[in-house]
Amino acid sequence: MENKGLLLVTGTAVISGFSIFLNKYAVSGMDSSVFTFSKNLVVAILLISILAMFSGNSWRNISLKEWCLLAVIGLIGGSIPFLLFFRGLQLVSGSMGAFLHKTLFIFVAVFAVILLKEKVSRGFFAAGIALLAGNFLLLKMNGLSFGLGEMMVLAATFLWAAENTLSKHVLKRLDGTVVAAGRMGFGALFLLAFLIATDKTHLLFSLDRSQILWILITSFLLLGYVLLWYNGLKLVDVSKATTILLIGSPITTLLSFALSSAAISPAEAFGMILILGGVFLAVYSEGVFVGAKRLFRS
Repeated sequence: MENKGLLLVTGTAVISGFSIFLNKYAVSGMDSSVFTFSKNLVVAILLISILAMFSGNSWRNISLKEWCLLAVIGLIGGSIPFLLFFRGLQLVSGSMGAFLHKTLFIFVAVFAVILLKEKVSRGFFAAGIALLAGNFLLLKMNGLSFGLGEMMVLAATFLWAAENTLSKHVLKRLDGTVVAAGRMGFGALFLLAFLIATDKTHLLFSLDRSQILWILITSFLLLGYVLLWYNGLKLVDVSKATTILLIGSPITTLLSFALSSAAISPAEAFGMILILGGVFLAVYSEGVFVGAKRLFRS
């Protein structure tokens, strides 16, 4: 079952790589909170429709406590962090924001060990160093800074880490598609409340055809992302799953180079190798260590 989960999470990482690349074009000229709400709403409607068609009774077995947990997942995963993240990106460089977001796996690993009692492999720490170094090179970072914008991006990353850990706990009983629908549905409700409070609801009715088309395209990618992610997360340790998501970073970079005349520098190429090697080490390090021991013993 874990292999199936790893395959689903890897598919999520591939979709993430394409989504990040397209989102920077999709959100151009559009209020980020309106863009995020619109996507969440479309995906929530599609997920609820899927559940109605294929799992009509799935909602009836959810307890009041689980409804509350789904609401919390929507709050700390599908609404507040998006507002913090996009606002933070307006105050920091894109590379800094992306690098801080890539620390998600570190927060998740800490939460998973403390709250879920997951066992982190012996190679995870070496993998973590490789992943951070790889992203540092890939994103062409010149140094680190820490101000209000960085704090907002880091706070968003912290909340997403908490949401993924809580989702893993809830997935012990609930179906992955149900958790995805809860996250997107409650997230859309909280974002709508934000739009009302900030008097931005009128922007929803001023979207042009091009913006609506971008919302629909990115919504279908988001639909695939959450379907694969939560159903894969049900079968895989959350610390491993969030590490695999980092595969999306080289994909986004390669897509960017494909549409430009620039060439990949040796540092960026080495960064990609470090990321892929780090992901492999984080996921399969126990098997590597066991195999090495058997080799030396023989």
